[in-house]
Amino acid sequence: MKKRVGVFVCDCGTNIASTVNTEQVAELTKKMPGVVYSTVYKYMCSDPGQDLIKKAIQEQNLEQVVVASCSPRMHGDTFRKATKAGGINPYLFEMANIREQDSWVHSDVEQATKKAIDLVKMSVSKVVRNKPLEVSTVPVTKKALVVGGGIAGMQAALDIAETGNKVILVEKNASIGGKMTQIDKTFPTMDCSA
Repeated sequence: MKKRVGVFVCDCGTNIASTVNTEQVAELTKKMPGVVYSTVYKYMCSDPGQDLIKKAIQEQNLEQVVVASCSPRMHGDTFRKATKAGGINPYLFEMANIREQDSWVHSDVEQATKKAIDLVKMSVSKVVRNKPLEVSTVPVTKKALVVGGGIAGMQAALDIAETGNKVILVEKNASIGGKMTQIDKTFPTMDCSA
């Protein structure tokens, strides 16, 4: 079954548009298999840009979304939320980083545009293979396993126990203490270590 992908290309003011021909990227993107909608907007991360994504999802009956803009570290959650608000599972979304990985590192418009098209193609190819995911919760037991009963292991076990969590200390030898059991006296008090 053919997927219905929407591609949203961001100018990022002039951050991207001064080096990448975003109109050409959007136009050539329309010819990619599965892409049924492609557009350019000045600031895709802005409220009007996010509204554009939500509206296009509804009007174009999109099933997946690709945003070609900045780093996913910067606005990945922003676009994931917009995708979800538009009615699509937020994991049927991908970003093509055409700012940090393209426009900021290239000066030749033709080459930067070609690279942007390739980055978008890769994101489209990935998003059509994505599966809807759901967030799940797993119960956590407040218990820690410390492997090694040397001085560091014992200190870690004590520190964890002080936080109110249960600790299981595992040591391969018959007694705990590690190398400390082989030392006669400890600095600075010169106390007996055994």
